[in-house]
Amino acid sequence: MVERLSSPAREYRPEIDGLRAVAVLSVLFYHFGVPGFSGGFTGVDIFFVISGFLIGGILWSELERTGGLRLRDFYLRRVRRLAPAYFTMAAVTLVLAWQILLPFEFREFGKELIASTVYLSNVHFWREAGYFDTLADSKVLLHTWSLSVEEQFYIALPLILLLFARWRGALVWILALVCATSLAGCIWMTARAPEAAFFLFPFRAWELLSGVLLAVLGQRRRAEWSGGPAMSWLGLALVLYGIVAIGPSDAFPGVAAVLPVLGALLILMNGRDGNAVNRALSSRWPVRIGLISYSLYLWHWPVYTLSTYWRGGDGAPVEVLFWMAVSVALGWLSWRFVETPLRIPRGALVAPLVGGTVLASAVLLAFGGLIYLRDGMAGRFPQAVRTHIEASADFNQDWSRCHVPENGPLAGIESCPIGPEGEPRVLIWGDSHVRAFKEGLEQAAFEAGTPAVIVWNAGCPPLYEVFKVESAATKAEDRACTRAQARMRAALEQGDAFDTILLIGRWSYYRSGSGIGLDAQNRIELFPLPDGSLAEMPQDELFDQAMALTTLALGTQVDRVFVLRQVPEIPRYDSRVIARALAHRRLTADEAQARAHVSRFELRDRVGALDDALIRLHEDGRITLLDTWPGLCDDTGCSALHGGEALYFDNNHITNRAARQLSGVFAPVFAGQTVRAARDE
Repeated sequence: MVERLSSPAREYRPEIDGLRAVAVLSVLFYHFGVPGFSGGFTGVDIFFVISGFLIGGILWSELERTGGLRLRDFYLRRVRRLAPAYFTMAAVTLVLAWQILLPFEFREFGKELIASTVYLSNVHFWREAGYFDTLADSKVLLHTWSLSVEEQFYIALPLILLLFARWRGALVWILALVCATSLAGCIWMTARAPEAAFFLFPFRAWELLSGVLLAVLGQRRRAEWSGGPAMSWLGLALVLYGIVAIGPSDAFPGVAAVLPVLGALLILMNGRDGNAVNRALSSRWPVRIGLISYSLYLWHWPVYTLSTYWRGGDGAPVEVLFWMAVSVALGWLSWRFVETPLRIPRGALVAPLVGGTVLASAVLLAFGGLIYLRDGMAGRFPQAVRTHIEASADFNQDWSRCHVPENGPLAGIESCPIGPEGEPRVLIWGDSHVRAFKEGLEQAAFEAGTPAVIVWNAGCPPLYEVFKVESAATKAEDRACTRAQARMRAALEQGDAFDTILLIGRWSYYRSGSGIGLDAQNRIELFPLPDGSLAEMPQDELFDQAMALTTLALGTQVDRVFVLRQVPEIPRYDSRVIARALAHRRLTADEAQARAHVSRFELRDRVGALDDALIRLHEDGRITLLDTWPGLCDDTGCSALHGGEALYFDNNHITNRAARQLSGVFAPVFAGQTVRAARDE
């Protein structure tokens, strides 16, 4: 992402810096929400190609010239080029994060700081990816994932070249085979594990290796690669198409990433042609922006995340432009006063450079460890804020017992046992609300001495014969939900594996088709399966029909069917949002109290018809309806605050503390099993 061509075998090519400018500006505009840049994140793919082309060209030239590689000099250049600007950004960001971030996010920042300093942040963010992972706008070092990918490339490529140095004729084919394998793996993994395909080096290596192969073939054949203006225009068209047409919801990287990569390759291949594209890329301002692209990339994301976090939102266009300007200014200052002074190799600087790098790394690692071990240092904030802070951190559970059975009724389905050891006869099936209730469910199971099993999929209704399309999910996640529903139905139809089933879900979301309050922008559509018995109808009616069909079918498969009335939604409450607003004095204590409350009238408007439908099923004997509302509401309405404690994580998920307090609601689910077990004995 950052190497400026300085190999004696190749001259400086200004159009490459111009291409860097296109890449970094597309990322900048995408992250700051500038309209028309839905695929601006593909700028990172362009950076990968450029890095592979330059680094691969430099290493191959040295290998051809000397028969080996001076790894010491190579890595000193990498340290000199990358480390000072990174350490400067990380140190300043650490100070600002201490002042701005809440403990939950600051604790995560500590882990990010450790991972990015040892260049494993891509692995860290892959492991952290998930439905309830910290929101992207508080992952201050998220952008360092791409730097980690490049650092891993800087380790892998020289080793491959040295390993096969004696067989340089075959080495090109080996690199091509590795590149093709990586691309095939990327496409395959994108459809199955998109987070892994996005973050992990093996599935991104093909982008860097494509640049390496271009450089190697150019040197071996002494090719000028001049294809006339059409080649550069085609390359630019592919790059721009990726920037403006690819979207976050598309399967990415996968096949979609081939377009910007191919476009960058064509521009690099034809860079010496005197056409309008190359002249534009080589002009004054694109080159200047390209020169500061590394520092600009380093600074823009912390500026965006911390400013957005502090302001409580993206703000007006003028504010966005201001913070973009701040990013550019910091990028220029970093380039001018940090990067440039250390760019020219000086023998006397080797020892201070290495020693300074080791010391700076140790300091950042120590701070990262301290922040993590002290749980984000909650003592920085007053008690009124810590009430909501504690709720924001009270949403992780222990899922270590989860596994995917190879046989049995739930074969192939991720299953999470709860309660005592033993063959489970109780199944809890649902969406992320099951996760929220996990500790309460487990407490009830242990108290009753009843083994049980949980199966849950976030954002996926536990219903038969419908599929969903959700704005907050990718197409792959929507398809995975449909597969999960089908597997569960097939498993339950196999026989009498379970006596009792409990369904838990955010029913109002599925019935109405949208969130409410703080998540009102989320949309979900339900459709009948093409081969099912349900017909096209309005979504509320389709939900009612699907619920009736599902519970009727389950009634033939198990002895008892329970449905949990969803917890009351608190539209304007989110523990993180409230805590941030209180901490940064955008909200008073009274205003926070008001946002944590919802009236009975407002609730009735949201869930009245839903409750009526569930009550009818209860009265008809189809289900036993469980109700948590008495523990969360009074005559005036419902609140996220009880006894000075916040019991909600966001506007529709409760905390672990609340789940444990409400565990008694689930006693009937497990009590019947205790009686049955005693009778069987």
